[in-house]
Amino acid sequence: MPELARLRAAGTCAALLICGPIATAQPVESAPEHSIKAAYLYNFATYVDWPPEALGDADPVFVVGVLGAARVAGYMAAMTAGREVHGRPIEVRQVASGDSVDSLHMLFIAADSAGALPRLRDAAREHSVLVVTEWEGALDSGSIINFRLIDQRIRFEVSLAAADRCGLSISSRMLSVAQRVLPRSGE
Repeated sequence: MPELARLRAAGTCAALLICGPIATAQPVESAPEHSIKAAYLYNFATYVDWPPEALGDADPVFVVGVLGAARVAGYMAAMTAGREVHGRPIEVRQVASGDSVDSLHMLFIAADSAGALPRLRDAAREHSVLVVTEWEGALDSGSIINFRLIDQRIRFEVSLAAADRCGLSISSRMLSVAQRVLPRSGE
């Protein structure tokens, strides 16, 4: 990668980490897609509140599981080394479709693993796991946050009904920059 392109990619990632989801959607050509998604995942965790029982004292770390997308997992692990979310160090785990989600706080499911969502959805709700996906229609299948590629930019959409079912509260600051927000049940 030429030096100028590498500097641009690093600058884009730094801006995402500093500005959080308040930053505008980033063009895919300015940085690798996996690095943009990893930065957003970290920021999502900072703008979501979990119920007290989900962040109990049993596990002193904030655990992010990644199903598929090994590059997202690797980049997020490197990016979050030494950082904390909700006062806890972050641990990124690559998970398989048959693994349990009960020890996770967030789960990113890559498009190539979309078939696992129906099986994982109920367990994720029971354990207040923030489920993030990256394919068309994922919110209708139980995802809480879904990445979308719109005009060559990574954007995201949110389902408040799915968040409510998990007992999660999403900051209005994050919702204000979402490409689309599906309302709570009954709204």
